[in-house]
Amino acid sequence: MCVYGADIAPCESVAAAKVNRCLSEAILEMAVKKDMPPIYLGENMLEGVCPGGQSWLGFIPFHPHLKDFISIGSPEFRGGLAEYYKANPEVAEKSMEAVGKLAPLGKYTVISGCDHLPFGDPGVKAIICFGNAEQIRNLCGLIHFRSTRPFSSTVVPWGPACATMIAYPAGIAEKAPDGAAFVGPTDPTGNAWFPESHLVIGLPIKVSRQMCEDLEDSFIEKKPSLAYPKRRVNPTGSATKTE
Repeated sequence: MCVYGADIAPCESVAAAKVNRCLSEAILEMAVKKDMPPIYLGENMLEGVCPGGQSWLGFIPFHPHLKDFISIGSPEFRGGLAEYYKANPEVAEKSMEAVGKLAPLGKYTVISGCDHLPFGDPGVKAIICFGNAEQIRNLCGLIHFRSTRPFSSTVVPWGPACATMIAYPAGIAEKAPDGAAFVGPTDPTGNAWFPESHLVIGLPIKVSRQMCEDLEDSFIEKKPSLAYPKRRVNPTGSATKTE
């Protein structure tokens, strides 16, 4: 899938809320159902979408009690309901501050299957890829083919799934590292619906294009048996063949 901003919702696109309240889950559904039309979220089309997703895409400010909710809770918010993702509200608040300002890509943020893009480039900002562990490892290895930054070219960041997929790679988050790919999600909120054997990687468009340029010269094309071995050794030491 790809992410871009638009002043007008694309023809035959669907408001994200009509697919799923959770934007990330809607994107996964789009990945599974190849014939789904593009989905969008906009300043006048927010109702029915998770408030967190609205905030992480830059359309509304964070709720003042979000720092409590994602940490240890507060009696002032929803009876003390808490997710315990952060040690305390102070840590949560500093983490959100470290993300920086969140600015929307345009009047609408659009997520589309690459096959459903309008004619020409609408200004794609990021590519979203789902894959099993081996596929994501190979994509990360391809990113490092050209990079001289061994510790910061691929990042496993804090934040919800929609931040990993969209806000960070698409440049919505002010302080997201430039030129990095984002692997995750690390937010366990989605564990109930995100396939347990898979991960997602959010690729800024310039990173994605560099990967395409490097593909032919990299291990994936030059040594495909390394990327996708036909013979594997299991933990007992015995070999198995992959069809």
